[in-house]
Amino acid sequence: KNMKYIFASDVHGSSKYLNILLQKFEENKADKLVLLGDLYYHGPRNPLPEEYSPKDCIKALNNIKDKLIVVQGNCDAEVDQMVSEFPIIKDVIISVDGLNLFLTHGHIYGPQNIPANAGDVLLYGHYHVTNMEKKDNVYLLSPGSISLPKNDTKRAYIVYENRTFTLKDLLTDEVISTLSI
Repeated sequence: KNMKYIFASDVHGSSKYLNILLQKFEENKADKLVLLGDLYYHGPRNPLPEEYSPKDCIKALNNIKDKLIVVQGNCDAEVDQMVSEFPIIKDVIISVDGLNLFLTHGHIYGPQNIPANAGDVLLYGHYHVTNMEKKDNVYLLSPGSISLPKNDTKRAYIVYENRTFTLKDLLTDEVISTLSI
């Protein structure tokens, strides 16, 4: 069976948008939900997102802990790991369908600083802006932020299946962009 992944980032404690994302995860019958950092805290530079409730986010994510891959963002702290029943890991490379996917938050590695071992695809968040581009033989993909999108980008997530990445609008499910490798 081919694995199906959902990639999203920068929840920043919004239970409203996390719950919508979890609904999309169920509807898509995905195997894994990959969160690219900044789970609970809104961060000192951001406004409070809608329905800001880190405790509700913790509970919702702990309920699906076996289906999560979570990388640490710049707003994720030691205390977040203490309340999470799943590992919040540093950058990691996963291999899917013969592709090497480098998962990172984006505050260290990203479009401006592509790691030497980036593999085929660098997936990142942090900037709260959606992106699908190729640079220096690496595909750079960002689902943006589900709670606090910037630069007129949509609240979005990425569905991965069979070497195809589909960037979708979180609220309407409209396909924003598709990339097949």
